[in-house]
Amino acid sequence: MQSLTLAYRDDDRTPVIFAIREMAKRYYDLDVRIVRIKDGEEYEAALFDGTADVIIEHLEYLYDEAKQGKKITFFCAPSKGGGLDLVVPQNIQSIEEFRGKKIAVRSHGQPHAVTLWLRMLGLERDVETVVVHDKDVGRWGQWKKVVSGDCVAAFMSPLYLPDALNAGLKILPVPAIPIVGHFAQACLAEFSRNNAEAMRAYVKSVLHALVWLTLRPDEAFAALAAELKTAMELSNPAELRGRFDSVVSGLKVRPYPNPQAIANTYEIATIEFPQAAGLNPLSLWDLHWVKELDDAGFIDEIIALMRG
Repeated sequence: MQSLTLAYRDDDRTPVIFAIREMAKRYYDLDVRIVRIKDGEEYEAALFDGTADVIIEHLEYLYDEAKQGKKITFFCAPSKGGGLDLVVPQNIQSIEEFRGKKIAVRSHGQPHAVTLWLRMLGLERDVETVVVHDKDVGRWGQWKKVVSGDCVAAFMSPLYLPDALNAGLKILPVPAIPIVGHFAQACLAEFSRNNAEAMRAYVKSVLHALVWLTLRPDEAFAALAAELKTAMELSNPAELRGRFDSVVSGLKVRPYPNPQAIANTYEIATIEFPQAAGLNPLSLWDLHWVKELDDAGFIDEIIALMRG
């Protein structure tokens, strides 16, 4: 059996990760060894020190590595986009009311996406962003700064939205900014060249997992629930299922990145890593595995199987 190591940092990714491993084992004779790396520096070193063959979620730093000459391949983008909700007090009716106020921004994930969003709406110079660490307010607890009146709004992961709504906040519908999202995956170009068969089996596993999660969520949840409960540290079955459903609702079965999402994600990366400016972001993407399988009818066959 072939094998590769998949590293991740955030346990909110586990529904997709465990589904990939399950499909790889069941159908593609591939052992996907999963490694969680909590430390940020260790995670960012994983591709380069041999800890991992593939990583999933936080990829912005790789633009900087590529600008410095590292050969990196992005090959899959299963997320529909940012997938965040904006929470505000009940009296706020429009983003125009944000002028002269502050937005609470989570320090983890893609905090600079908020800067790009404000720029898109022409509010960058009129709204101040305040970085709020999870260690100060709890995981995705930036909404507490809205309740206290310190900030007018905060973007929230749907996974953690109930607490904000229960505290009296509401969702304000706003235009979304396309981004690649946290289920994008990357490997070293050298690994993809030297392990073509394993990469093809892995991408098949990813595509199969996306269809499985999307079209047969009850079946997938039943198969993965015990492991998800431990990984996500959730003992309440309803909360666990809610978190699972929130992840699944943000997936697409054909994981091509939107061109505007690539451009926005690169711009977000250059805000954090200015030295990456000047890099052509398309030079990092290799979609031939996804396209060849899609063109050959692989995704349609899996969809038909799941619907049958």
